[in-house]
Amino acid sequence: MSFASLGLSTEIVDAVAEQGYETPSPIQAQAIPAVIEGRDVMAAAQTGTGKTAGFTLPLLERLSGGEKVQANQVRALVLTPTRELAAQVGESVETYGKNLPLRSTVVFGGVKINPQMLRLRRGVDVLVATPGRLLDLYNQNAVKFKQLEILVLDEADRMLDMGFIHDIRRILKLLPAKRQNLLFSATFSEEIRNLAKGLVHNPVEVSVAPANSTAERVEQIIHPVDKGRKPALLTQLIHDNNWQQVLVFCRTKHGCNRLVKTLIGNKIESAAIHGNKSQGARTKALADFKSGAIRVLVATDIAARGLDIDQLPQVVNFDLPNVPEDYVHRIGRTGRAGASGHAVSLVCADEAKQLQAIERLIGKLIDRDILDGFQPVNPLAQTRLDNKPKKPKKPKKPKTEHQDGQRSGDAARGHKPTGKNKKHVAGKGQGKPGANSKADKSQSSKAQPSKNKGSKPKPASGNAKAAAGATAQPRKRPRKRPVKPSA
Repeated sequence: MSFASLGLSTEIVDAVAEQGYETPSPIQAQAIPAVIEGRDVMAAAQTGTGKTAGFTLPLLERLSGGEKVQANQVRALVLTPTRELAAQVGESVETYGKNLPLRSTVVFGGVKINPQMLRLRRGVDVLVATPGRLLDLYNQNAVKFKQLEILVLDEADRMLDMGFIHDIRRILKLLPAKRQNLLFSATFSEEIRNLAKGLVHNPVEVSVAPANSTAERVEQIIHPVDKGRKPALLTQLIHDNNWQQVLVFCRTKHGCNRLVKTLIGNKIESAAIHGNKSQGARTKALADFKSGAIRVLVATDIAARGLDIDQLPQVVNFDLPNVPEDYVHRIGRTGRAGASGHAVSLVCADEAKQLQAIERLIGKLIDRDILDGFQPVNPLAQTRLDNKPKKPKKPKKPKTEHQDGQRSGDAARGHKPTGKNKKHVAGKGQGKPGANSKADKSQSSKAQPSKNKGSKPKPASGNAKAAAGATAQPRKRPRKRPVKPSA
């Protein structure tokens, strides 16, 4: 099967051939014809199997024969969770559509918005955007969706994990109801399917691999080691194996910075990429890594779905992720497009639970290898494959208002004096009549008449009246004696 047989035009097929691709991948072979027909599509496949080209190529094919885009208008919108992934998709659109008279641009946060507004002024056929910056541009009337024909959600599950669900729903309300919807992702969770219910209409579902499975060509191995010795072990692995290009994942931003500092101290060219870095620094670090100027790129999971590096041989999990699915996307950076890869995980005793969850997710136990000189003082617990389905959490009972015949909070508290129940307040009809509590005595003493004469009457409170009875006399304020002038 060739790309021409899928219904793509000669201009697009030639651009694909220039990149060295001759045969479409399984996800491309199933998704491209459905998209060209105008059907809504939900596609799930492993990371690195060509999902981006799976929607980019037919999207360009459909737009090549439409009407000319007007000022500030967009014909196709691609939403991505991260800046790196947006840049990658935008690059693919330019590469495969270079022989077509179509305009495209990429917009995301972290950079100045004015240049992006200028590029949108003439209108674009394909707009690749992150949700937050897209809403900013819309609020400034820099982008309009009257001509929108196609909506693509790329890595939709990651967008939900990062908390973009509210932004996505706001964007969906701005778009025309009549459009083509495409959902491409590595996995389709229940949350994604719930989102898809109100988005896609009679979709074609494409799935070429089990959910959350890892690529068969990626060799996975675990090196048990104490937490404090992980930097030394990573340094030795890089030197002994002469790794020239390795992507390292850390759990935190500060962990990335500390590891880069250690590697540079050991004369290993390194750079970090994470959310605290400016967009210019992130772009430079990624470009240097692709060109070979640096050997090690240390990243957080924000970059796990946005890095597309040809022939990346090594991926190292310096820390195991808290979310098991992130492990699949991390090691998916290697072994892409049918190539072989190598994924190494440095695991300490504190990460036994994360390892158990990962092995349960991928459905197999990962081989372990303790290296000489790095035997852990705190051994890593042995794991076993448990395929029993997780029990669903019991739903919380809904809160109901007070109903007739149901004990109220005051009645359930009981009629106890203040000394035994601090929540009880005497004088509100809750205490027993005639109870000899301190509150009753104090109220009764305040209601007794004063023996001082000539004072103005002071009205008693309602509680005092109830305690003292109807015969109680008002208190009289003592008369002040006149002050004699000093001689």
